[in-house]
Amino acid sequence: MTQQPIIALMYDFDNTLSTEDMQDYSFIPSLGYTVPEFWKLANDFGRRERMDGILAYMFTMMREAARRGRPLTRRQLTETGRDIKLFPGVEDWFSRINAFGAALGVQVEHYIISSGLKEIIEGHPVSREFKEIFASEFYYDENGVAAWPKLSVYYTSKTQFVYRINKGVLDVSDDKTLNDSMPDDSKRVPFTNMIYIGDGLSDVPCMKMMQSYGGASIAVYKEMTQGVKDLLERGRVDFIYPADYREGSGLDLTMKNILRRMATADALSEENARQKQMIRRSDEVSGQLTLGELLE
Repeated sequence: MTQQPIIALMYDFDNTLSTEDMQDYSFIPSLGYTVPEFWKLANDFGRRERMDGILAYMFTMMREAARRGRPLTRRQLTETGRDIKLFPGVEDWFSRINAFGAALGVQVEHYIISSGLKEIIEGHPVSREFKEIFASEFYYDENGVAAWPKLSVYYTSKTQFVYRINKGVLDVSDDKTLNDSMPDDSKRVPFTNMIYIGDGLSDVPCMKMMQSYGGASIAVYKEMTQGVKDLLERGRVDFIYPADYREGSGLDLTMKNILRRMATADALSEENARQKQMIRRSDEVSGQLTLGELLE
């Protein structure tokens, strides 16, 4: 049986699927800070120490939790994931899109590529919808306490994970296979079968990558701003829509049109390959069958 073509949908998380940054719902309030106070503290610390912004907020989380006598643990972070609020329609988006893809003869896979925390995402039921979650993550000591950043996902580093999905190398510790040369026709998910959904400037490298390699990109927003308009007007993204994932929304309808286009392109490519194989077979049998008979 022929393997169905795979189409990969890749999402940022904060303000793309969730209505706020994932730490804002309950983790930051648990420290006694308001949301603006915590992010100012983390950002000021990062600028003062000339530190990567993601590492700065991760360190600030560890430090402030320890100062309050409650060291940061995986369990603590996972529990806060339960409080995440998602945009309208996200809960049943995945089953609807999967079913639509199946009707087109393609297999749809979903991935997260986020600067947020994997542990928090894993605490929300939506996490089961993703084949892989690529997000920042802590390493935990023998007591389950966060001891070191295990992975930091930041701006241009997001593109690494697009390549991993493309090649099917999902183990982030496996750099060798990721960097090995691989013929285009052996890559698990062609770039032309990739769709990236994000909300802002941190997603632009992946969005531009989609445009360069024949995929598709969509920016979602809570409120229309000049920054959102600029993403479209400056050619950084293919489409912009409100973050409304409900059936019949503009985002839903455009996603289905993109899937139709990709499924059609895959079907035509397979037919082209089939006909080439038939022609080679025709040459091999050397006149035993006519080409017309082989193509029937």
